[in-house]
Parts: sequence; structure tokens; C-alpha cells
Amino acid sequence: MFSLRNLPSLAPFVSAYASLTGYVMMIKPFLEMTIPPPLQNYMISYLNSFLHSTPSTLTLIIDDHIKNGMYNELYGAAQVYISTKVNHNAERLRISRDRSEKNVNIHFSVGEVVSDIYQGIEVKWRFCVDSNKSNMVHYFGEHFKLNPDRECVELSFEKKHTELVLNSYIPYVESKAKVINNERKILKMYSYCCMYLKWQSVNLEHPSTFDTMAMNEELKRSVMGDLDRFIRRKDFYKRVGKPWKRGYLLYGPPGTGKTSLVAAIANYLKFDIYDLQLASVREDADLRRLLLGTTNSSILLVEDIDCAVDLHTRLQPKTQDDTKGSSMLTLSGLLTCIDGLWSSCGDERIVIFTTTHKERLDPALLRPGRMDMHIHMGHCCFDVFKTLASNYLGLSHDDPHHLYPEIERLIKGEVLTPAQVAEELMKNEDPDVALEGLVKVLKRKRLELEKYDGETGRGGLRKPELQFFL
Repeated sequence: MFSLRNLPSLAPFVSAYASLTGYVMMIKPFLEMTIPPPLQNYMISYLNSFLHSTPSTLTLIIDDHIKNGMYNELYGAAQVYISTKVNHNAERLRISRDRSEKNVNIHFSVGEVVSDIYQGIEVKWRFCVDSNKSNMVHYFGEHFKLNPDRECVELSFEKKHTELVLNSYIPYVESKAKVINNERKILKMYSYCCMYLKWQSVNLEHPSTFDTMAMNEELKRSVMGDLDRFIRRKDFYKRVGKPWKRGYLLYGPPGTGKTSLVAAIANYLKFDIYDLQLASVREDADLRRLLLGTTNSSILLVEDIDCAVDLHTRLQPKTQDDTKGSSMLTLSGLLTCIDGLWSSCGDERIVIFTTTHKERLDPALLRPGRMDMHIHMGHCCFDVFKTLASNYLGLSHDDPHHLYPEIERLIKGEVLTPAQVAEELMKNEDPDVALEGLVKVLKRKRLELEKYDGETGRGGLRKPELQFFL
């Protein structure tokens, strides 16, 4: 049986406790008589708050966009990182699946809290959407009342850990998000939404790669080499004091693969594409705001720049209609955004312009530093044809078809574009039938060209062109 005799060392403590209890019982009536009840309650409340106080908490709010419409890359990193921490036992979860994916993606919903432990401290993430924010926007002479949803992520933790969270945990989240993105990279294609004045995205699922790209092999190797050199020269650009960006001009007839080359570059570098439709941009200020909303490691694409919008150039005097408006989109504003001080607001950027008529472009747009590499996307040559035959008919380069010599003779010059050749190869899955049909088309097209050249006096063959400005 347990008794104090079994624990003689506790006897002094028991004796002291009994004495203390006796003293408290003796002075309690005295305290109740001398201290007013309100003061007693205050003292008891203060002691309870002191003994049972909870640590102060700090909450950091990470918005999806920051001032001037610039995308908050920390928000994107937080979203990616949190997606790996979602508790599947939560009460509410959001799910989605892209067309290119088999598995369902799980995201935490509004108000749901996700906990994380970092170096022994606990932090809590919470996703919020504010739908009450409204404002008036003046656009193209019209007033729009918008109610955009402002998305944000809240990060809460004990205030005493602020320095650790800001200097260590946040960089850790960003680095982990970058690794996750590289592992499951899903490229995005962004377009400008006039109604909400912001970029909206869809998944970029274009299958074009440099392996399947129907393009002159020498030209292809030159483009890939230039891209590789650009990516690894971050320190070089910083040392010489230039923004880390590169400009490419793709020019040539329709159907020569300009859009496919853009997709191949995006897939090669794992860069998102921002498709800028200049016709939807009202003035230079809107263009600056749009460019600030793009992210690093991305491609800014302006297709058919010669006919996308009637840019006012420095060689054209302003008309009376031009002076009526207080502002407009100008070539000068475009040049400032892609090559002026605004171009330094970001790293690892690629700007690509496409055009069918290079001669129509202002020379100021084509100079080195703006369009550093001019790539002529010409008609189909024999090397390009062999790539197309491999893609569409499964023919090997090492085992040429018996019609190859005749096709090589007929296809020289500006006869058919790669798109026209691909269309002929798609008409039949039998290689013999498809190539015989292509030979007939090539013969007919050459007769038409020879007749045209005889009437106009045009002669000579154009070779693939590539201009570098390093």
C-alpha cells in the first residue's frame, strides 16, 4: 500500500505546503475586507491573462497582383507549394483536370486552412477571394463597372518568428515551387482580356518541337544554339549592363511555320507565351501595364505586326483625327516598352514578332537590341520535305523512297510552302500514293511558276536567310 513512509523525501514538501495553506487561510479574510471587490476581480483577471496568455500572431497577405497590375510571382509560388500540402481530409476541396492530364488535381478551397511545419515552427496558409471590390474603368470611351475577384493567400504564424519566415521560409517556398514547376511544367498561353484589363491563360498544348519542326536543319541548329547561349548568359547581360532579353523577327509567306517555330521555342525553353494583340491595346499606358503583368522566363508574342494595328510612326505626321484623342498607341510607345527602361522590369524575356512583309516595318523596330535575330521562314526545301515525310508517313531518312530524287529536283525554289506539302502528305496514309500525288502537284506548280517567271522576268531562287545581331 502506498504511503508517505515509502517516500520519506516528500515529507518536507508536504509540511511546507500545509504551512502555506494555513497562512493563506489566515490572510484571506483580511484581504477580502481591505481590497474592494472590483479591484479583486481586476487582479484575478490580470493574473489569469498573464498565466494563460496566447502568443501574438502575424498574418501576411499575398495578393495575386500588386500595384500597377504587375503579377505577384510570390503568389504563384505560394499556390504551387500549397498544392503539395493539401489535406485530403478537409471539409471542402476544389478539383480540376486539364484535357492533357489523366489525374485529377486537388486544390484547397476558399477559407480552408493548410498547416505546415518549418524548422520546428508552425505556419498556416489560407486561401481567400474578395468579391466585394468594385471600381469604374474607362476604356475605349465607355465606362465599365467591374467586380473582379481579388485572390490572395494569407500566411499566419507567431510574431516572434517573423524574421525566420521572411528571410528563410519564404525563399524556401519559392525554391520548392520552382522545382515543382520544373517537374510538372504545364506551359500557359496568355491572352489579354479587355473587360477585366488583365491576362487570362489556357494550357499551351501545341505539340511542335525542334525534333518535329519542318525547318532547314542548318537554320534550326542556329536558332537552338542562339537560345542556349541566351539562357546561360545571365551574368554576361548583367556585366555589360543590358536587360536579359532577346528579340526574334520571324518573316516569310503564310504557311512557312512561323507559329510552329514559336511553339517549338516555348516547348524547348519551357517558357509561357503572352500573345499580345495590339489591336486590343488603346494607348501606350495600357501597353506598359500589360507588359508589367508578364512574368520572368516568358515569351512576348506579337503576330503579324505589320497589319495588327496602324501604328503611328515618327515618319508619319499626325492627322487631325490623331490629335483629337489625348493618347493613342504609338510605335514610339511600343519601342520604349521592348527596348527602353521598361524592358528592364524583368529577366529572361524573349520578344518575338512575326510578319509576312518585313519591308513594311519601320527600320527602328528591326535594329539590333530590339530584333536581335531575323529568321526567314521560306518555302519548303528538300530537307524540310524529308522531315515532313517522316512526321506524316513514317518514312526513315536512312531508307529514302524511290521518288525522293524526283521530288528533290522538283521542290527546289519557291514552289510550295511546308503547309502545302503537309496537306498533300495527309491525303493518303499509303506513302506511295501520297508521294505520287505530291509529285503531280509539284510538276503542275513548277509549270505555273515558269510561266509566271517568263512573263515577269523574275528569276533566281531564294535560300533560307538568317541574320544575327549579337
